[in-house]
Amino acid sequence: MDFLKADALPWLAESQQQLRDSNRAARLPHSSLLSSTPGLGAEHLANWMAALALCETPERPCGVCASCLLLKADTHPDYHLVKLEEDAQQIKVDQVRELIAMLALKSYRGGYKVGVIEGAEALNMNAANAFLKTLEEPAANTLLVMIARPTHRLPATIASRCLRIALRPPPTDMAVAWLAQHGPAGQNWDAALSLAGGAPLLALELQASGLAALESDMQDALRAIGAGAVDVTLLADQWARSNLPLRIAWLENWITRRVHTYLGEENSDQTAERVRLPAALLKPKIRALFELLDAARDMRRLASTGMNQQLALEALLLGGRSVLVPRGVGTVVIAKSK
Repeated sequence: MDFLKADALPWLAESQQQLRDSNRAARLPHSSLLSSTPGLGAEHLANWMAALALCETPERPCGVCASCLLLKADTHPDYHLVKLEEDAQQIKVDQVRELIAMLALKSYRGGYKVGVIEGAEALNMNAANAFLKTLEEPAANTLLVMIARPTHRLPATIASRCLRIALRPPPTDMAVAWLAQHGPAGQNWDAALSLAGGAPLLALELQASGLAALESDMQDALRAIGAGAVDVTLLADQWARSNLPLRIAWLENWITRRVHTYLGEENSDQTAERVRLPAALLKPKIRALFELLDAARDMRRLASTGMNQQLALEALLLGGRSVLVPRGVGTVVIAKSK
């Protein structure tokens, strides 16, 4: 575990300083909930918080003491990580019980005991109930850190017992400067940052995974949908097997740009000119776009609930076929009155 990675992410500096101040004042929170979208480094901050609690020197975390070295090697006996197991959609109660058992033991090194739960919104009901007792009756010198998305489904009884730390995307100039320093030289980061919701780490990952190819593939798919030239069932199966969360995020951004375009607020990537439709035609178009946007957001939010993603995607694409029309396909032509 490289917990010092957090020091290289400038948008985390304020949260780090607040936690340092709390630690110096012996007020380090017993339990924290990091609310974050992917790509902002919440996992790095959680690791750094673990090091802050477990480090054995005054200047924490030092990175060189015995505890820090054990943590770096992922062998610290007073640290326990809980996350989704491979191919699982929920964090199970047995995983939480292992964490609770570790926290009940005496600290091996005579200091803190730390538990981290990644993707805490995936806790099933039994796991959440088991964990609640630990939050209600915390042992001394324990640190619990949960990471969840802002739209988490954590029970209020759990979330209310945690210090909430909301991570937000940095200003664009900070994000671009960081990406210019840590990414390939000469890149234009606008598209990647837009798709990543302003999250620099995710933008870096998207750029490296071939964002241009995805952009081309999605545009081709929308043209085929708009022209009725593709089997939506086959397309949904293809998307469900290949970067579905990324495709849904791309679709959300695309729909949002179309809404702005139809409202005449800005130019879009799909057309060089502002769209000025009469109100009679504009209103149903905008309504359909917003309904499609809501459906895409619901699908992303419910993706971890065990829903049949292919069937949900088929319904989304079929329901939005009338508005999934890129530039040059199905253009509305309004005849001038004579």
